[in-house]
Amino acid sequence: MALGARRQDVLQMILREGMLLTVTGIAIGIPAALALTRILRSMLFDIEPTDPTTYVGMSTFLAFAALGACYIPARRAVNADPVVALRRE
Repeated sequence: MALGARRQDVLQMILREGMLLTVTGIAIGIPAALALTRILRSMLFDIEPTDPTTYVGMSTFLAFAALGACYIPARRAVNADPVVALRRE
């Protein structure tokens, strides 16, 4: 922002980078979880190891949690005064 970026641009950049990491983690985690369910099959009760509702529900929950974890610091960064931040550096 000290170099001319708009508040909206900074907010979008932080959210985009955070959500890119989240989507990457979910894309890696789902196949890994599907592979590990073969090992843990005996420990699962009343659900199938490949229950799509569980995978979609947990992926959605994690995406919203990551969005909140990115949004709160992004709003703080947007509301910070660039001059004060530069002086502290």
